[in-house]
Amino acid sequence: MKIVVCLKQVPDTTAVRIDPKTGTLIREGVPSIINPEDKHALEEALKLKDEYDAHVTVISMGPPQAEAALREALCMGADEAILITDRAFAGADTLATSKALAGALRKLQYDIVFAGRQAIDGDTAQVGPEIAEHLDIPQVTYVQEVKVEKDELLVNRALEDGYELIKVQTPVLLTAIKELNEPRYMNVRYIFEKANKEIIKWSADDIDVDKNELGLKGSPTKVKKSTTKESKGVGEVVNKPVQEAVSYVLGRLREKHYI
Repeated sequence: MKIVVCLKQVPDTTAVRIDPKTGTLIREGVPSIINPEDKHALEEALKLKDEYDAHVTVISMGPPQAEAALREALCMGADEAILITDRAFAGADTLATSKALAGALRKLQYDIVFAGRQAIDGDTAQVGPEIAEHLDIPQVTYVQEVKVEKDELLVNRALEDGYELIKVQTPVLLTAIKELNEPRYMNVRYIFEKANKEIIKWSADDIDVDKNELGLKGSPTKVKKSTTKESKGVGEVVNKPVQEAVSYVLGRLREKHYI
C-alpha cells in the first residue's frame, strides 16, 4: 500500500498579525506548525503503515522553510518527503495550489491520498477536493474513521446530524478531521534515523503544469482585506436568584437583538 499525505506549514494562529497597511499576513517572526488537520491525516497514514506496512510519502508546497514541517513528519514515521518550492508558486489561491499538488502527485504512485479537511490560515476546505478533481479520482471528505476491507476502504464520513458509511475503491483522496485520531509525537528512533535524510525538492519545471496556471497568475481569487479576530470583551457575572437571573439575561439578549 502506498500513501501520500499532503501537508501545509501554517503560522501558529495564537501569534498571527496583520500588516495594517497591506492587509496581508506578517509571517516574519511568527512560529510555524504543521496544519492541525493535516497532522491527523498523517497520523492515519502512519497507523495504516503500522498495520499494513504501507509506504508513506509526505508532500508540501511552500517556501524553503516548509522543509521543517516535512522533517517533523519524517521524525513521526513518514518514509519520504517532497517539497515543491518555486517563486512561480507565490500568491497561489486554492485552485492554483491544488493544480500544483496534483501535478506533483501525478509523478507518484499512490493508493490513498490523505489531506486535512482545511488549513487554519484559510479555512476554505477546497484544496483536497480540488486535487481529487484534477486527478479524476473519488474523494471522501470529513473522514472520522477508516477501515481496510480487502480491496476497498470503509470510510465513516461525519455529517452535521449524523454520519455516512461509504465503501470506496482505491485510488482515493480522503480529507481528515480531528475526530479521526490523536496524532503521535516524534519518535526518538526516527529523529536519529532521519535527521539527515534528504528532502526531495521539485520546482515548477519538475511538474507537468502550465506555469500560467500556477501562483498569482493562475489564481482567480482576489483577497480584498484580511483582519485578525477581535478579542472578546469582559463577561458579566449575574449574581441573582435563578428566575431573576434568567429574566435579566433574556432582557439583555433582547436589547442586543440576539433574540
